[in-house]
Amino acid sequence: MNKQELIGEVAEVSGLSKGDASKAVEAVFGSITGALTKGEEVRLVGFGTFSVSKRKASTGRNPRTSEPMTIKASAQPKFKPGKLLKDSVN
Repeated sequence: MNKQELIGEVAEVSGLSKGDASKAVEAVFGSITGALTKGEEVRLVGFGTFSVSKRKASTGRNPRTSEPMTIKASAQPKFKPGKLLKDSVN
């Protein structure tokens, strides 16, 4: 399912127009992104938890030249599915 299909599903299930459903989906994505940008967790009980995982700087190797190189520290978004989501998939 892509974003447009998700918007269509939200519109159908909720009775909203596709325009309103699009605004709602974008608002949810924006709220989650905003919270993660601030370093906060977003917990949706039963669905899962969005968080930010911080990776330390490390040394790697260039696969073409085998020269050592420094990999910068970074923050990566992380999602941990909740029990209800896991159970519904299995």
